This record gives sequence, structure tokens and C-alpha cells, in this order.
Amino acid sequence: MNTVLIQLLQIPVPKDIPLEMPLPHWLLVALLIFSFLLHILFVNLMIGGTALTLWAELLGLRKKEYNDVAIEIEKTVTLNKSLAVVLGVAPLLSINVLYTVYFYSANAITGLFWISIIPMVIVAFLLGYWHKYTWEKLRNNKSLHIAIIAGATLIYLFVPFIFLTNINLMQFPEKWASVDGFFSAMTLANVFPRYLHFITASFAVTGLFVFWYFGRRSYEFEKNIPGFSRYEIRRKAMSLAFGASIAQVVFGPLLFITLPTEGIDWDLVITIGIGVTAAVFAMVWMWNSINAEEHRMEKYFWPIVLALTITVGFMGTGRQLYRANALQPHQEVMAQKTAEYLQLVEEAKLAAESGEMEKAENIAMAGEKLFEQNCVVCHQEENRLVGPPLKEIVPIYEGKKEALIAWIKKPGKKRDDYPPMPGFTQLSEEKLESIADYMLKL
Repeated sequence: MNTVLIQLLQIPVPKDIPLEMPLPHWLLVALLIFSFLLHILFVNLMIGGTALTLWAELLGLRKKEYNDVAIEIEKTVTLNKSLAVVLGVAPLLSINVLYTVYFYSANAITGLFWISIIPMVIVAFLLGYWHKYTWEKLRNNKSLHIAIIAGATLIYLFVPFIFLTNINLMQFPEKWASVDGFFSAMTLANVFPRYLHFITASFAVTGLFVFWYFGRRSYEFEKNIPGFSRYEIRRKAMSLAFGASIAQVVFGPLLFITLPTEGIDWDLVITIGIGVTAAVFAMVWMWNSINAEEHRMEKYFWPIVLALTITVGFMGTGRQLYRANALQPHQEVMAQKTAEYLQLVEEAKLAAESGEMEKAENIAMAGEKLFEQNCVVCHQEENRLVGPPLKEIVPIYEGKKEALIAWIKKPGKKRDDYPPMPGFTQLSEEKLESIADYMLKL
């Protein structure tokens, strides 16, 4: 915690926006967690369904029956992607309200890539529709048809990477000064593990969805997919879900150990532990379902769904706990700056009411203006120029304003590696005091 506070003192910390929350904080947090998990469910299905359509069509080059599987899976993508977009509004608004400064700062740092999400998604949607409605027209031009769905898949795989990079960056304000755009932000420690964990989750969710979708009694399986048995396809779908879950066993711990430790506490560990325990039960039932006879496969499906719902709920809560823990030191410093700002506002208001507003503004601005006119050529706040930076000067004269004024007025030579400083005898005592006040307040 102390390390983070020291880092925060070395970076610009903005004032918060002094507006009341539209809802209680706990309710906004609950809304963020619930709406985000609901949104991400359909994002998983959109990504996984599109990728699975591509894979089935590639298999169809050797075994044409797989084209029927691809067509049927692609039919589900249209609705799922629409729901993904609509359900993304609530979590986006919630995170903007709860973490305005942090979310917009991360967006600004990644800049062009963040803005490009919208046109990229539009292109992916258009490619998806183009592919969906040209099965017959491009039946003899498979390379083009596959290239279309491959393009949509690549875009769908890349867009979450941009979003996850931003969400990761917003949690660590102390890294903002060292990050130079999107490619720099994507190299932060846990971006790739987070992305791989998300993508494998997409395939696990899609596998379970396909298992359910093709298993419905109302679904005319023999008519739509005559080249396979229902049992065969459902077994493949559950195997996909199980294999992706095994991959998450690898990427989940990797994600956890690459998280900066400032946001980790026992509440987070316990929350994640409960989610992992439920996931273990789900994976055991997946394995049983894969090896069960056809009439017994359905027995395990809803227990799997329940266990994974618990897992996802606790993982989503854990993500919010970590975000809150990681941002707490910065929020405390920002709250202090906001309080100081509001105090200055109140003082300015009182000064205006008493007819002294102009005098108060002059006093507040005089020191900074005089410093810029007389001192900034040689002294920067952080970097060495002709003279030492303020971060080295201020600690020496903390609580010794008169000594600082005396030195500015008639300096000598203290350091061999700096040239002697000229005196400022032409400045009045009042101006020297204003410069000293400005420097010491930094």
C-alpha cells in the first residue's frame, strides 16, 4: 500500500467530479456485476459460435456433412450477437459512473484502438450476414466463403483484446505515465493471461450452448443435420466445453499470479476459491456426461449449468473486489485533492461575497505566474535542466520559507555539478514570498 501511495505522489492525480451518484454505490456495483456477466455470456456465444462455424466449415471441406452443422450453429449467432450489443449498454454506463476518471483515462491512452471498436464490430456483423446468406451462392467458391467467416472471427477475437487491455489499464493509474498507447498497454503483466482465460471461457460456454440447443425435443435434428446422430454432436459439444474448461485450469492460475499484489486480499482469495470449487464439480459432471449413454447425458447438464453459474458469479464478484482494492489508494489521494479543490471553491465563494474575489485570485495565481516568468527556464518539477528539479529542492526547505526566500534573493553555489544561480534582487519581498509559497505547496 505504501509503495502505491509513493508512486501516486509522483504522477498527476486529477480531481474527481463532485457530483452525487444517481444510485447508491452498492446498487451500482451490483448492477455492474450482474449486467456485465449477462453481457459477457452473449459475447462468449457470439465469439464461440462464429469460431465454431468457421471450424465446422473447414471440416466440411473433407466431410460435407459438417456444412450442415456450420449452418445450424451460424443461425444462433445472429440473435446472440444482437443480445451481446444490447446488453452491453448497462455495464458500460455503470462502469462510467463508478470509475469515470479511470475508464476515460484508459480510453484516452489507448486512443485510436478504443475508438476503432465500433467500426470493427460493424464490419464483423456485415461479414457475418454476408456469410450467412451466401451458402448457396458461394457453394462453388469455398475459399471466398471461408475467408468471409474467417475475417469476422478474427475481428471478434481481437475486439475483446482491446477491451480487456483498457479494463486492465484503468486499474493501475500508477502505470499511466509509463504507457505509450495501445501496444504499450497490452504488454502489462496480466493482459494476455486475462485474454486467454476469456477466450477459453467463450468456447466452454459455446460448447454447453450447442449441447443444449441441439438436444431440445422441438429441434428437428434429423432433418437439419442428417449426416450425424444427435448423440454424436452433443458429445462433441460437451467435449469442447470440457476441453476449454481444462484450458482455463491453466490460464486461471496464470491470470491470478500475474495480478499486481496491491489488489489482492483474503476476501478476494476466498471469493475466487468458492468459484473454483464450483468449477471442479462442473468439470466432473462434464466428464460424466461425455462418457454417459445417450439417455443419461441430460442428467448432468443442469447441475453443470448451476455450478458454472456459481463459478461465474463469484469470479465476477472477485473481479470487482480486485478492481476496488487496486484503485483504493488512488481514490484516497484523489478524494483529498477533490476536498482541497472544494475548499478553495468555498473560500473563493466567500471572498467573492465579501468583495475580495479579485484579490484572492491574484494571490493564488501570483506565485505560479512569477515562477513561470523567472524560474521555469532552469527548474522543472521532475526533470533536471540548468538547475536541480523542484522534487529535490522542496524537501530541503520544507517548513523553512524564509530560508528559501533568502536563497532566491541571494544564492550561492552548493553543488559542483550545477552552475551558480544568479540572484533575484530585483524582485520585491512580496513577489519572493509568492514564489516560495508556490514552490513549497508543490
